[in-house]
Amino acid sequence: MHNISSREKLTYTGSLLGQNMIYSFVTMYIMFFFTDLLRIPPESVTVIMVAASLWDAVNDVLMGMIADRTRTRIGKFRPYLLTGPVFIALATIFCFVSFGGSLGGTIAVAAVCYVLWDITYTVYDVPIWAISSVSSPNPDEKNGMVTLGKIGGTIGTVIISVGSVSLLNAFGGERSAAAYTAAAAVVAVAGAALMILSGFVLKERIEPPPKDIPFSRNIHTILDNGPLIALLVSLLIVDMVNNLRQVSQMYFAVYVWGDSGYVTYIGVSLVLGMITGMAVSPMLIRRFDKKKIFIAACVAGAVSSFLPFPLNAGPVIGLILLGVSFAFTGMTTISSTAMLMDAIDYSEYRLGFRGEGIVFSMNTFLNKLSSTFSKGLLGFAMTVTHYEDNMEPTAAVITGFGAMVYVVPALCFLFAILPLLLYRLKPAQIEEIQRQLTRRRQAKKENP
Repeated sequence: MHNISSREKLTYTGSLLGQNMIYSFVTMYIMFFFTDLLRIPPESVTVIMVAASLWDAVNDVLMGMIADRTRTRIGKFRPYLLTGPVFIALATIFCFVSFGGSLGGTIAVAAVCYVLWDITYTVYDVPIWAISSVSSPNPDEKNGMVTLGKIGGTIGTVIISVGSVSLLNAFGGERSAAAYTAAAAVVAVAGAALMILSGFVLKERIEPPPKDIPFSRNIHTILDNGPLIALLVSLLIVDMVNNLRQVSQMYFAVYVWGDSGYVTYIGVSLVLGMITGMAVSPMLIRRFDKKKIFIAACVAGAVSSFLPFPLNAGPVIGLILLGVSFAFTGMTTISSTAMLMDAIDYSEYRLGFRGEGIVFSMNTFLNKLSSTFSKGLLGFAMTVTHYEDNMEPTAAVITGFGAMVYVVPALCFLFAILPLLLYRLKPAQIEEIQRQLTRRRQAKKENP
């Protein structure tokens, strides 16, 4: 039985496209803006990112709890999809404004703006992913929605990777603070316009329990779900592959390859790779165990990520191998999200309720924690290589940024395999769980 309309699929894809335009712009440029335009020391920027991550431990889980307890006539998640984009747009612009003043004041304002952006982003991020799990009772349709969302998100990332340098140049170039403010405004307004459509179009077809689930019980969605815990730890690590490259690519293009214009070509390799990997993943998922697909993609991704470093590859070979590794990242993205859906079904099977909000809040928290670790590693590398803004590149700086784009992502691919060895949901077990859940839901409809 098919429930999700083409209009919903298109809207969901577009909403994640818009959201990831904003996310990618912030991720790619926030550290560069803070260090090279606001002249905040790398150590202080790292502290800001780590502090924001610590707040995320509360912020994301709190949002998941709130979403799970929300009951309105339009659903659990749609109210946040209608309101969140406006605040995200405003916070994004504020992050890229140079307010002037002393260094201490600049650091304080930058910290407040970044934390506000993080809070507003969470208000939308948790519900937009959680709504996919209640969009249809059909597992294939839910996985299809996730695939479309990931494809939309990747296209949004690519739009920024490919077009952001030209956008900055149109407003004054990469060394102009005003250019970042104007570019952030364009990206924020365009992204928010796409995002807000989700609140009007998407539907929730799996009914929540009539009574609120207490937090003390809801948290067992995660605590009593061994496969989910293993998967979340693995996602924390594998998410660092793209996050490391996003936060490092501007520095890498400028100081290793010698031209910020190469950011555009890295974006092209991203789109060709990620879209290819994600496009073939649903076909592979129908034929093979999702866990095995994930592990195989991690091994291949590690090899293709590492090779350019010992080869001392220039832009041509480097971009080709980056594109290959991005393809395997796309495969891990789709297979792991499908596994996340299975883990939510497993929770409903065992506990009698789904807890999508808290599960996806943990997933988004770990993604942002991964991004924070990536920024922290970049800050550490910049400190130990004695990086200074607008410097002549030294051998240590070139090696450091090269390692951040090639070597550390390769290690992340490999380390992501280890926790997944504890993910023990088998395909036959998943199919039986889904049959049981279908029977339970039908029985509730017939005997409310």
